[in-house]
Amino acid sequence: MTKMKITLFMLAAIAGCLMMGSVSAMTHIVGGGHGWRLPDNQTFFEEWAKPRTFGVGDRLVFPYRPGSNNVVQIDKKDFEDCTQKNVIDMYYLGPTILDLNDTGDFYYYCGIGKHCEVGQKLHIKVVKGEGSSGSPFAFQIAPIHSGSDIPAPAPISITSSASSIQNFGMVFGLLAFLLSLFT
Repeated sequence: MTKMKITLFMLAAIAGCLMMGSVSAMTHIVGGGHGWRLPDNQTFFEEWAKPRTFGVGDRLVFPYRPGSNNVVQIDKKDFEDCTQKNVIDMYYLGPTILDLNDTGDFYYYCGIGKHCEVGQKLHIKVVKGEGSSGSPFAFQIAPIHSGSDIPAPAPISITSSASSIQNFGMVFGLLAFLLSLFT
């Protein structure tokens, strides 16, 4: 009975390790804090996408309210002309979450009114490998005393611990498997 409990525990640990493989996938919130709505300028979503890497396995989240916006997936020609001659897919019930399962160029826009014409459109290129949100987030710490000759500290990079967690899970699973072989 005890050996069966240990075996079940080991199987659960191994299954947990296998599920840890998806930790490296990125979730990209389209438009960041602005969301998927009319932009302030025509290049807003282009500028938002430019520093990012979209990898297979990542997700795109289009945050919007149903009725006020939608997401239309189209080909390059429709994207450039803001037409709907070759629609690939349409999503109306926001927020829309899309899994990026294939490599290549993908084109989206809002099909309501003239939203596409004023810049509510997004082109991304999905590549093999991990996605990223662009440059590491860095910020400057302001000096405590204004007007002093003390230089401000160097920027501090904030990095993700997701790969460390994944590595820990893999090591734990391997150890659990090896332990199960000896019991």
